[in-house]
Amino acid sequence: MKVLYICTHNRCRSILSEAITNHFSDGKIVAKSAGSQPAGEVHPLSIKYLQEAGIATDGLHSQSWDDFEAFDADLVVTVCDSAAGESCPLWFGKSLKVHWGLADPSKLQGTEEQLAEAFRSTIEQIKNRVFQLVELDVDVKDKVAFKAALAELGAA
Repeated sequence: MKVLYICTHNRCRSILSEAITNHFSDGKIVAKSAGSQPAGEVHPLSIKYLQEAGIATDGLHSQSWDDFEAFDADLVVTVCDSAAGESCPLWFGKSLKVHWGLADPSKLQGTEEQLAEAFRSTIEQIKNRVFQLVELDVDVKDKVAFKAALAELGAA
């Protein structure tokens, strides 16, 4: 299965989702991430807390969703509310689209420990969703069954 994670700036939540999916899916899922208005850089705390969790960060970079037309994703997952409301490129029409709302830990103002907890919590939340996604026993080409299975996991 191919998954494209979308967040407007592609610097935190979608990057976390890409790295975590590729790390924990045991090759069953190929994940990429992109943004409609990419920031051009990955948030440094995204890298820090992925590495702390033992997840590879090599090759992660903020990029545009325009770079992924040829990726032919089975599933496009928006992870931020602003990306969920944006008009997607026409080529997304071939992919099933769902929304996994995630709070943005990079926007939190607080102590170093509060920031660490926010990132760790977001990483754990994504990990749990990835484990569920890997365990889905459904043909991704059957869009109706695939969407129903994802809805049972809480995808909107």
